[in-house]
Amino acid sequence: MTIPDQRVVVPADTRDALDFAKGVRRSAEVGARRVWDRPAVRIIGGFLLPVIILIAWQVVTTTGMVPPYRLPAPGAVFTAGVELAQRGELWTHIAISVQRVLLGFAIGSVIGLAAAGIVGLSRIGDVLLSPTLAAVRAVPSLAWVPLLILWMQIGEESKVTLIAIGAFFPVYTTVASALRHVDPQLVEAGRSFSLRGWSLFRTVQLPAVVPSVVAGLRLALAQAWLFLVAAELIASSMGLGFLLTDSQNSGRVDRILLSIVLLAVLGTVTNGILALVEKYLLRRWV
Repeated sequence: MTIPDQRVVVPADTRDALDFAKGVRRSAEVGARRVWDRPAVRIIGGFLLPVIILIAWQVVTTTGMVPPYRLPAPGAVFTAGVELAQRGELWTHIAISVQRVLLGFAIGSVIGLAAAGIVGLSRIGDVLLSPTLAAVRAVPSLAWVPLLILWMQIGEESKVTLIAIGAFFPVYTTVASALRHVDPQLVEAGRSFSLRGWSLFRTVQLPAVVPSVVAGLRLALAQAWLFLVAAELIASSMGLGFLLTDSQNSGRVDRILLSIVLLAVLGTVTNGILALVEKYLLRRWV
């Protein structure tokens, strides 16, 4: 007994219509992705949520839903910034904080890249360094403050060192993991062309981990801004972290919000600069 053929025969014109519909839908999806990838659309979309938050902030303060001593109006925060700028204090706070972040970020990133190279490229380095660095990574940032004060006093060295510690680990963990997981076939292909040591790293391994390097640097920069506030707790008299804590002690909520907004803006600007560097490196190496 034979089983009858259950296949459904679709007419040619119906198949053409289905293929056309799929093509139209695919084109629409690609077009939508291209629209959202346009720089102007991304900039406008990025400003949309902050504008909504600003409007909601203005509404809840002007209608009395939240008392001013808890949440000053946006205009009051702007006025506090103007007052500090007219006295010349605001730019000093910003300049000192940016300097500390950039120095700590640069030092921590360079050391993190070096440690990641040792751990990611050497089995001995992985065995010797990974457990200790994993343990040090678990130490909270504020736990380093009394030790750094004891070792380096209350100067700039202790603050920059704390920020460097914060920037070190994102770079180290991201790049070391990427180096350990480079495709072995790529490495073998490079060795088949007599590439060894630095030439193998520069030609094969480095291009493979460039996206991870940039991702680690962006995480490290964000971590550096986070560690800035902790660093400026070390007997600091200038900087946005000092302005934040000093405003808390004096009850100036408007200046607290000003400090938070400035930290967010500066973090966004520096992250945007790294995003431009990322595009250049990806075009150059990938």
